[in-house]
Amino acid sequence: MIELSGHRAARHVLSAWLLIATSSVALADSQTTNKLLAPPSILYGDLFVAVQTAQIYPDQKTFVDATPKMDPAQIVALYDQAKLNPGFSLSNFVATYFTPPTDQVITPPPNQSLRDHIDWLWPELTRNSTPGTVPQYSSLIAMPKPYVVPGGRFREGYYWDTYFTMLGLQEAGREDLVDDMLDNFAYLIDTIGHIPNGNRTYYVSRSQPPFFSYMVELAAQKEGGRVYQKYLPQLRREYRYWMKGADRLQAGDAARNVVKLPDGTVLNRYWDERDAPRDESYLEDVQTAASVKDRPANEVYRDLRAAAESGWDFSSRWFGDNQTLATIRTTAIVPVDLNSLMFHLETTIAIGCGQARDFGCVTDFIQKAAKRAIGINKYLWNKNGYYGDYDWKLAQPRNNPSAAMLYPLFAGAAWPDRALTTARTVESLLLKPGGLTTTTVNTTQQWDAPNGWAPLHWIAVQSLRRYGRADLAQKIGTRFLSDVNHVYATEQKLVEKYVVEGSGTGGGGGGEYPLQDGFGWTNGVTLRLLDLYGQ
Repeated sequence: MIELSGHRAARHVLSAWLLIATSSVALADSQTTNKLLAPPSILYGDLFVAVQTAQIYPDQKTFVDATPKMDPAQIVALYDQAKLNPGFSLSNFVATYFTPPTDQVITPPPNQSLRDHIDWLWPELTRNSTPGTVPQYSSLIAMPKPYVVPGGRFREGYYWDTYFTMLGLQEAGREDLVDDMLDNFAYLIDTIGHIPNGNRTYYVSRSQPPFFSYMVELAAQKEGGRVYQKYLPQLRREYRYWMKGADRLQAGDAARNVVKLPDGTVLNRYWDERDAPRDESYLEDVQTAASVKDRPANEVYRDLRAAAESGWDFSSRWFGDNQTLATIRTTAIVPVDLNSLMFHLETTIAIGCGQARDFGCVTDFIQKAAKRAIGINKYLWNKNGYYGDYDWKLAQPRNNPSAAMLYPLFAGAAWPDRALTTARTVESLLLKPGGLTTTTVNTTQQWDAPNGWAPLHWIAVQSLRRYGRADLAQKIGTRFLSDVNHVYATEQKLVEKYVVEGSGTGGGGGGEYPLQDGFGWTNGVTLRLLDLYGQ
């Protein structure tokens, strides 16, 4: 367990400044005050540890989303004095100096069709957090334009969620919101240097699966090639973020998000700048690290955080024994999804450079993409007949089939024969009555069986249609639509994830928090699938 030092307000403020001064996520040229990027765990120190350990709120995310009523340094000074008093009540102290967030209660009109309900939800899930409107000292990071949140406890915008939400917004004729959210992400890249996991200070130390290039492509399909040129500077800056350190890396080593394999192949991994418990899951992470006897706690924290960057938090994909969270080794794994997305980013930059008539850049990024495609097909092809992850530390493939195997098809990096073999593996191992199961094992983690997720269904449908398996795409899409329809018919809501196995299809389970409804990416994918396959 990490102990955060500091019993005086000045020391906490100094710690916050030191974190930002030494972190690569600091704002180099922004007008934004650097101090505002410090996460609650740094700003509140011992008070943060006390609140989260005592479980003042049942959900660890609640406190880090709460709004302090005065400067955090003053609150810390008051806490250092008050905690020594007889009869001190931590819960009363927190209630006095913090305003907890409230989840919006969504009460839809009766008798809406599924499509009407999704269209009704868009404004309900739209938020504005422009500079000047975000409460002072809040962990929320302001963005210049409106954006759509997932729903439930997810009160902020999330990086990879947004692409799948955009799919539905575009289908609903809300190109204005698609453009707004693209501009928000361009703003974050320009000011922070990357797109964080979400627009919260405690998410800044990591990103999420890099779907920005897909968002640009989506807008360009409606608005023309100028979109590629408009966002080319941000595409290139995001690429630099993910590839930082690659030029100085020795073969067989890794730095940040980059791995250089013994033959010189450069691929990417998930990573987090910090190696402390996640602010939003502090107690869970401390307990996980305490259960690991043969590794330093900070290594466990880094791997937990890296899994959070993957979006698959948590999954057997990251576990050494394919079963147990305590064996997590995310940073030792070269993921098939991330590298497929990086391939798409490279090809998208080449398109943008073509629009800008920078032909040297076009050649450079076509070559980068070609090298990555070779690397994907060398290291991320599993002889059991699917694309999968690779453990670079053990120098061997991960024998853990998952829905991520479809990403090389989605990005167009798959060899045609391997794409068809992967499709057969998907059909035999992952296709279930309610759609596509995430993995083949049930670990009680939410990114494992028996759960299925909307974004993975869209990736599957698009991938299989691209490689000539429209029949299998339709099976997957219609089965998932049936599952979504069933839950909506019985509960009048769309949820974050679904059970797709057996006869008990419905809302999914597992993970660190209860099932959330709303739900941004489910809404977006469902609209697209309705248009493809009907009710």
